[in-house]
Amino acid sequence: MNFEIQKLSLARAIQGQLDAMIVLWPGQSIPDALGHDPVTRWVAKAMEQGDFELKAGAVMTLYCQPGISPRHLVVVCTGDNQAGQIRSAVQSAWNALKSAKVKHLGLHVAGDATAQGLQLALSSLADASYSYTTTLSKPKSRTLKQVLVSAQNTTAAHETAVQHAQALVSGVELAKEWANRPANHATPSHLAQAAKDIAKGKAFQCEVLGPKEVAKLGMGAFMAVAQGSAEPLRFIVMRYKGAAAAQAPVVLVGKGITFDTGGISIKPAPEMDEMKYDMGGAASVLGVFKALSHLKPAINVVGLIPATENMPDGLAVKPGDVVTSMSGQTIEILNTDAEGRLVLCDALTYAERFKPQAVIDIATLTGACVIALGAVRTGLFSSDDALAQQLHQAGESSGDSCWRMPLDDEYAEGLKSRFADVANVAGRAAGSVTAAKFLQRFAQNFSWAHLDIAGTAWRSGAAKGATGRPVGLLLQYLTQLAASTQPPVATKSKRAVTGAKTSPSRSAVSRPKARAARKA
Repeated sequence: MNFEIQKLSLARAIQGQLDAMIVLWPGQSIPDALGHDPVTRWVAKAMEQGDFELKAGAVMTLYCQPGISPRHLVVVCTGDNQAGQIRSAVQSAWNALKSAKVKHLGLHVAGDATAQGLQLALSSLADASYSYTTTLSKPKSRTLKQVLVSAQNTTAAHETAVQHAQALVSGVELAKEWANRPANHATPSHLAQAAKDIAKGKAFQCEVLGPKEVAKLGMGAFMAVAQGSAEPLRFIVMRYKGAAAAQAPVVLVGKGITFDTGGISIKPAPEMDEMKYDMGGAASVLGVFKALSHLKPAINVVGLIPATENMPDGLAVKPGDVVTSMSGQTIEILNTDAEGRLVLCDALTYAERFKPQAVIDIATLTGACVIALGAVRTGLFSSDDALAQQLHQAGESSGDSCWRMPLDDEYAEGLKSRFADVANVAGRAAGSVTAAKFLQRFAQNFSWAHLDIAGTAWRSGAAKGATGRPVGLLLQYLTQLAASTQPPVATKSKRAVTGAKTSPSRSAVSRPKARAARKA
């Protein structure tokens, strides 16, 4: 799906050769000077009759009307243009069109258009029209191929926002694709090949380590999780080099449990199929790298994905076993369903070799985080106040929001073990915090943050599917960081100006049912 932007009045926009058009109408009247067109007159009449209220989500539709070239036209009110209002408005508008075969769509913003609003509307449209097809014998593919964005007044900032939205959507949809695939179509080897396919550009590199290389590194915790599976583990190392080699990279570590039975501490059968989403962190790293290939920001990024299944084979690790991590710390595995932190801890140790400016791990880690924050905000844990603030701001700007959780030392008390340096679980209380405290032990030598996406990575129920979160948050953080580290550029008048600002990205906020009982 391609996005384009043009500076057009509504009167001109409705003359375009399009199958359909969505008009985003603000929650206030449009000045008469902008309103001499059939659509504005129609809206004004409907308002007079009380048939169209300027309330968020109000929808009106037209079909094959004189003076309007698109067959279908939908006007939807965006209220005060808050993020949630824009998302729901676009969803409602698309619902009115989804039965039609729309290939070329116009998206016109009536009144004042903001760059942030344009970007959010486009990412919301992509989310509403997304269709999974890979394993269906008769798939219903998305028919929408092109979206022409228009507004009365557009600037370079609007053009940048549309470009960012294009990159964001490509990354989010790749993350959705891999998280939605059944586990037999998304094995560790499949993920490794996907990473190689993404990293074909000049600025990219990809290395894939197998069981022998991982054993040589001493990743005992990662290997312990993998030893019960017939599928061989893969440790995926992706690199994007968009800045000078001297610039320290940001390292993204994505949990890649391609299916999680819980191991010997096996999960209950109901809804266990949703454990194919336990590689949502890995999928988000792949999605970010896909988006980077479009945007090419001036920043260095490393992606690490420890990928394996967690299976209850006769060779599987047992509760009470003690393993030695890559860091040399020994771990008593009291619960084999707390496997995510075991693969992540070795990846965090591996991350040290890159001398990173920051390390962010992303994982569907704990059901306790679902209980704490539900499906609205991702759990954010960090040992660095500045990094935490940057991630929080990126979440607010992108609509892919997070919330900082505590890391008080007292929370680590429950992880003490008589038989190892640390246990992999504590009690039920504050489960998301104690999981983060476990990871923190392996992140002492760099600025670190942990994103627990157990509540936000997928939706359950009738709308079951991956959300692509937190690609939007991470991409916004990286592009903002790239912009902030660019040196001033001298103009002809010898004034220094900062690098171009990046428009904030948006990604759909999911609202799945609580899944605490299914994620340890």
